[in-house]
Amino acid sequence: MLAGAQSALGDNFLGMYLSGSLAAGDFDPQHSDIDFVVVTAAELSAETIAALTAMHERIAAGRSKWATELEGSYIPQHALRRYDPAQAQHPHIFRGTGEGESRLFVMHHASDWVVHRHILREHGVVAAGPAPHTLIDPIQPDDLRQAVRTFALQWPASLLREPDPLRHAGYHAYTVVTLCRILYTLAHGAVVSKPVAARWAQTAAREGRWAALIERAVAWDMRWADVDETLSFIRYTLERSQN
Repeated sequence: MLAGAQSALGDNFLGMYLSGSLAAGDFDPQHSDIDFVVVTAAELSAETIAALTAMHERIAAGRSKWATELEGSYIPQHALRRYDPAQAQHPHIFRGTGEGESRLFVMHHASDWVVHRHILREHGVVAAGPAPHTLIDPIQPDDLRQAVRTFALQWPASLLREPDPLRHAGYHAYTVVTLCRILYTLAHGAVVSKPVAARWAQTAAREGRWAALIERAVAWDMRWADVDETLSFIRYTLERSQN
């Protein structure tokens, strides 16, 4: 992918970085995807996006078990420096093999990209390019708190209205551990790996009220029968977000 991105971008290529769980320290080969960010000198032309799309489609058709596990964005240097919702439309690719997945398209980055920037700045793995802390301004604890407050109102609040996505066991587990991470950031103004946040939330979230649910989520052993408990945990997270 690095070679393909460099070829398609030419002088517009500034760097490529691994982020997400690979950077935060909670990568799980059975369940995690490969999060990346490619930094460009300027916005991409339609022609360049088409070339990158073709590159990603070639990779997705490959035989590697990771061929459809890439997820990430192409972000120009000026927009990466600090999150601005007015400059948050970037080419993005989702993991997976469903319709519209493993294809590049322009999407709006939600406020959780403040957290992504923090992880990338502090822990990003350099595939090529300068150190990520030189490309991203320091992110303050209150900026992280505000980002997860805003994100909580967008997601997971939407699951209270339509919980059907939780029928997918992997997504269900991801939801619960992400709630733990939101709560940790609200409490501490910091970002930790999902397992660390989950261990903290097992006792910190209303005196262990959801400890068993969190334990099943960490073990990726979720069932639809857990949905009421999960929705209760979502309501608690939203309540904490408003304090």
